[in-house]
Amino acid sequence: MNMINAAQKPHDLLADALAEDMAAVNKMIRARMASEHAPRIPEVTAHLIEAGGKRLRPMLVLAAARLLGYAGPYHVHLAATVEFIHTATLLHDDVVDESQRRRGRPTANLLWDNKSSVLVGDYLFARAFQLMVEPANLRVLDILANASATIAEGEVLQLTAAQDLATTEEIYLKVVRGKTAALFSAATESGAEIAGATPAQVKALFDYGDALGIAFQIVDDLLDYGGSAAVIGKNTGDDFRERKLTLPVIKAIAKATPEERAFWVRVIEKGQQAEGDLEHAMALMAHHGAMEAARADALAWAARAQAALGVLPDHPLRDMLSDLAAYVVERIN
Repeated sequence: MNMINAAQKPHDLLADALAEDMAAVNKMIRARMASEHAPRIPEVTAHLIEAGGKRLRPMLVLAAARLLGYAGPYHVHLAATVEFIHTATLLHDDVVDESQRRRGRPTANLLWDNKSSVLVGDYLFARAFQLMVEPANLRVLDILANASATIAEGEVLQLTAAQDLATTEEIYLKVVRGKTAALFSAATESGAEIAGATPAQVKALFDYGDALGIAFQIVDDLLDYGGSAAVIGKNTGDDFRERKLTLPVIKAIAKATPEERAFWVRVIEKGQQAEGDLEHAMALMAHHGAMEAARADALAWAARAQAALGVLPDHPLRDMLSDLAAYVVERIN
């Protein structure tokens, strides 16, 4: 995988295979993010949606539906729904985290203000619900509505657990399943459901999305301590500065000496950070093998995602989804 050039990356191959559907999704997104009475809505929304994101979540909807033989048109509505939910949560997250960069660009809350970001996020949630009812499929509506609630629940749990050194890997997993994996699994599950899949196929695609989302978030947490700003779309060490207890930090704290624990209390719980603290934190994580252990967890979740695909029909899209799971963790090699 390391020798694969940019044009051959799995998400690019998936985008090529779904190009016609994605064009329809993008057209629908542009149409539905418009507002006749509040021009700031499309301004803020376009800043984030058109910032070069990979559109991974809507592609998962399309891939799941097409893999199971769906001929349309409502997979497009569901894909746009998922992207609106994702964009709304990003707008809200950047306000909560007081972030300044997203996808390598200044955040909306920095360019406009917190009020605009929150309210435009609310608008996009409303648009998402308008879209998700159009297929007139109650099970799909249930999946996406539940995912929206789970995402909010995960964000609140992270807020309460973020600076608490008692936060365990079990709690971390609950946060990740809420804030990240819930939308991945809702994307794949809703795509399967709209295609009229069997219960076993729907479960397989839910399990794939869940495991993929967890692997994806662990990798993002690792990249925060070892990726370039150009790759991760934010400043290296932002999670540390925001005092987030991500997986490598939790693993390092679990093995900390009393002196090391006092350091973590100061920089995470109390927020008293000084020059050199980020480097010291990274040294402690390296000393205890926390980065390697977190990477092993990401690899295990990626393998679980690949295994879930085994019950699905033999199809080029199934192979692309499997390759995508491998590529997600390949980014940290």
